[in-house]
Amino acid sequence: MADTVAAAAARRLSKTRYLAGLQCHKQLWWRVHEPEAPELVPDVGLRNLFAQGAEVDQRARSYVPGGELIDVPFYELDNKVAATRDAMRRDPPVLYQPWFLADETYAGVDILTRGPRGYAVIEVKATNRLKPEHVPDVAVQVHVLRRSGLRVERAEVMHLNPECRHPDLSNLFVREDVTPVVEGVLVGLPEELAAQRRMLAGPLPDVPIGDHCTRPHDCPFLERCWPKLPEHHVSKLYRIERKQLAEYEADGYASMADLPTDLELSAIHARQVKAVRTGAMVVEHSLGAALARFTSPLAFLDFETVSLAIPRWPGCRPWQLVPVQFSAHVEERGRGLVHHEWLAAGPEDPRPALAQALVAACAGARKVVAYYASFERDCIRHLKAAVPSLEGELTRIEQRLVDLLPAIRNHVYHPDFGGSFSIKKTLPALVPGLSYGDLQIADGETATVELLRLMLEGGSLPPGEQAALRRALLAYCERDSWAMVKMLDQLRTLVAQQLELF
Repeated sequence: MADTVAAAAARRLSKTRYLAGLQCHKQLWWRVHEPEAPELVPDVGLRNLFAQGAEVDQRARSYVPGGELIDVPFYELDNKVAATRDAMRRDPPVLYQPWFLADETYAGVDILTRGPRGYAVIEVKATNRLKPEHVPDVAVQVHVLRRSGLRVERAEVMHLNPECRHPDLSNLFVREDVTPVVEGVLVGLPEELAAQRRMLAGPLPDVPIGDHCTRPHDCPFLERCWPKLPEHHVSKLYRIERKQLAEYEADGYASMADLPTDLELSAIHARQVKAVRTGAMVVEHSLGAALARFTSPLAFLDFETVSLAIPRWPGCRPWQLVPVQFSAHVEERGRGLVHHEWLAAGPEDPRPALAQALVAACAGARKVVAYYASFERDCIRHLKAAVPSLEGELTRIEQRLVDLLPAIRNHVYHPDFGGSFSIKKTLPALVPGLSYGDLQIADGETATVELLRLMLEGGSLPPGEQAALRRALLAYCERDSWAMVKMLDQLRTLVAQQLELF
């Protein structure tokens, strides 16, 4: 009997589980019946979002002051409910992190305020705007609280304000009243809760794949449901529209090689299909003209950025990308190719020193090469606003930017690109033996999180760990700029080989 009760309690819904069930019942079933599934272990990026979200939650309380915190470990749900019940007897005007249980569903509230006619539920979100998926999040809280006997008269979402600028954080948050739309969602909410509970009591439900697998979030169990696609599947056609993909699949085309030879395709798609059919890289004769813009002396530039929910440096807004590192391989007269690099060393504003080092590194370059140059352009514009004394020099770097990505995307395709023109895919295909696989930090998301750790926590790390982290970050950024050097060399070699043939 005790085991049965425990099993039933383990299948209780929560706000998080309810929202997963709204997206897909199969996802919810796995979350409840396989809580230790490896897919549910948060990756480094998600852990960073959780940490910054917790900081936003804590900061939000100072904007709704005078409250009592239900300070119970997050996994002790019944104890949190009991502590909330005790606190409610004291009738405080504000409660932080109270928890309630009704309809076999737990609901935690970020901030609960008491007014003259009832309570207001305030859901804090570490986003810069109200999103559609926030509404059912708030609705299930209102439902559980009302079933618990509370008169909830108002529902709000308190999110970050994109107009806020450091150092004035007085307007860090925006509070939006979502009561009317929540009331509309509440009409069908009890039935959905009941349907989820019935589903959880049975076997794994059969739910077909579809758009819901990635909306509003990528399901962690995608690989369990989605079939393994054959190599060069038609879905790998660059930026193919959903409608066109559905038509190809309905007509029985799986691989790009299966497509009819008389099919009208875009230039990029036609190049992809040709490369797949021949099993060889396709190089257009137009590549030579595209490379004419890359006139020496060149600088090959890559930035790395961090993004903070709560801005820390002057002029920054919530979640703004802030450049804190760069690598530049620069062709210098009499010295050949010289590597310059800069990496923030602590929590202070890194931008003045970075901008100064960048200007010095690129001073002699006629063109500054980037891969997806709009990102580097945004970084430079950010530096111009942050360091106005160097605006002229930074503007000249911005004006000299040339993008290597279109030279590849519009003129070259290798079957090993796999439908992507990211540098992580194009580099090993164009330059065999050179990739990111040998690096300790091998992707941008990890680099961003580790940059934050180095800058904000580096002083508390053991010296050896701090030095190793710094080396890993420098190596990753250096690989990005070195990759451009080697890819441009290879593209020029391909053009020379074409000329030799004619």
